[in-house]
Amino acid sequence: MLLSPEEVGILLLSVKVAAWSVAISLAPAIAVGWALARYSFPGKAAIDAILHLPLVLPPVVVGYVLLILFAPKGPLGAPLRDWFGIDFAFSWRGAVLAAAVMGFPLMTQAIRLSAQTVDRKLEQAARTLGAPPWQVFLTITLPLMAPGVLAGTVLSFARSLGEFGATITFVSSIPGETRTLPLAIYAYTQVPGGDGPALRLTLISVAVALAALAGAELLNRALARRVGAPA
Repeated sequence: MLLSPEEVGILLLSVKVAAWSVAISLAPAIAVGWALARYSFPGKAAIDAILHLPLVLPPVVVGYVLLILFAPKGPLGAPLRDWFGIDFAFSWRGAVLAAAVMGFPLMTQAIRLSAQTVDRKLEQAARTLGAPPWQVFLTITLPLMAPGVLAGTVLSFARSLGEFGATITFVSSIPGETRTLPLAIYAYTQVPGGDGPALRLTLISVAVALAALAGAELLNRALARRVGAPA
């Protein structure tokens, strides 16, 4: 199955967008997931509800809200453009942002569930031996959370690869700039003779998703052996 240069560009752009969306989400997701798992505080239920909104709202609504906020004259888009020269609307950066917003709840939930399973006695033992909180988190908590972090990362990556509604609403479908795999498949199905490219890109989407899941499973087994947990 040979791909045209255009189709190769679509695939590379899709992987780029998904990878960046995961990269910018990972640290905040770990912090939020850990905080929700470990602490009770005023407004926790509201934060939890807001966190899961992208999962229950139509993706088009999420994309429209992003467009309002990050448009060139929007409340967030204007200062980002004027002060830092960064544009999100109708650019690949906007596609990254849309994918990150849609995938963030999945990543955070997996990390949160993993944080809840960490044996706190191990953390207490480390603190008893004089380890500061940051060292306990980096050397005890985070390694034990690694399977959940990995699962959340894969879920977010796969969700980013398949993101359509928020992306097309926020950044449109611009060839070479924002046209990722799902947007390209949709575009090909709307033109005569586009069935072939659409089918090839569909098969590629499935192959990339399966490769990500297989790689995650191998890493999860390696992590499970390392921490002595069942794979």
